[in-house]
Amino acid sequence: MRVVKKFGGSSVATIEKIKDIAKDISKNYKYGDEIVIVVSAMGKTTDELIKLAKEISETPDVRELDSLLSTGEQKSISLLSMALKEIGCKAISLTGAQAGIRTGGTHTKNKIESIKIDRIEKHLKDGKIVIVAGFQGVNEDGDITTLGRGGSDTSAVALAAALKCDCEIYTDVTGIYGVDPRVYKNAKKLEKISYEEMMEMANLGAGVMETRAVEIGKKYGVKIYVGQTLGVETGTYICDNSEIIEKKAVTGISINKNVIMVNLENFLAIPKNVAIIFNNLAKHSVNVDMISQNEVENVKGSIGFTCPLTDEHFLNRSLEEIAKEIPDIEVTKRTGVVKISLVGIGMISNFGVAAKVFEVLAEIDSAFYQCTTSEISISLIIKESDTIKVVEKLAEVFSI
Repeated sequence: MRVVKKFGGSSVATIEKIKDIAKDISKNYKYGDEIVIVVSAMGKTTDELIKLAKEISETPDVRELDSLLSTGEQKSISLLSMALKEIGCKAISLTGAQAGIRTGGTHTKNKIESIKIDRIEKHLKDGKIVIVAGFQGVNEDGDITTLGRGGSDTSAVALAAALKCDCEIYTDVTGIYGVDPRVYKNAKKLEKISYEEMMEMANLGAGVMETRAVEIGKKYGVKIYVGQTLGVETGTYICDNSEIIEKKAVTGISINKNVIMVNLENFLAIPKNVAIIFNNLAKHSVNVDMISQNEVENVKGSIGFTCPLTDEHFLNRSLEEIAKEIPDIEVTKRTGVVKISLVGIGMISNFGVAAKVFEVLAEIDSAFYQCTTSEISISLIIKESDTIKVVEKLAEVFSI
């Protein structure tokens, strides 16, 4: 059997954990399985590297930042390869570039464009376990690139798609829960979740899986299993919607604290000016999310949107340029907010979900700043201080 297994940073945080993973991998290896391992940087290594960079510059050069951040995964793959060899397994470590992962886009936010698997196939044929650095690749200029937060998930699923096999994601949780159990202690683990629901939850802030990874899984039919590293409890399968028998109105609630609200006011909100705003945000790779607009063609018009708090540096650059093109525009930013999103493919056939949500907010006297919907989700921006009471009540009402 051929399989891609991905281990997150917490799973390889210490030498002892790396040795334990090596022992577990060796069991499959002895059965003759073809194994490709994708690993993240050890523990908080990426955060520590970012901190080092910011000691040099508050706005480090992104090309050099990619080069620096990639060293975290290279450390992990080398150590895991050594651990496997030490217990009698043939293994080899490959950087993203060596594994044939070609990327394009903006430094620190690249996307995988193609994977040339010849080298991996050769090593598998030679009976080696191949350990690939997640989160990274190489662009057309030969520069090291990184894929952004959660990029190792994307590396793993993309490799599984290229190698035509299943993908197993191992982390420090026992599977995917309807609600983050750290926020709601009675949260239920899901046996299965559809690609569509998982993409929506990941896109809306659930931290278990990266959105692009699930999107690739759906596109290429890669079966994705999410479970606990070295755990005995069965995890969760991300699969096609047709495999899910019971379609609840709400499958899960995602909680996204990585949010900043922006309001642009006191400008003529004609299409030309709106285009200037959003073209500029796109140029700076600001990931715009919830958008609201009022007073079209009024000199006092306004537009509101949200974006990741981690994009604030790119946002500030963009807002400076927008202010030069639209001089009278007034900008206000709000932090200390959270996006709460209810997701469920059953919303398509169940009526009254929105009504229940607003009833809950009224009952617990919690205001919201913005609201958007899709075919299978409802998202609200609320005060961060209201997070626990809102999530607990919604989870109780929808039996999540």
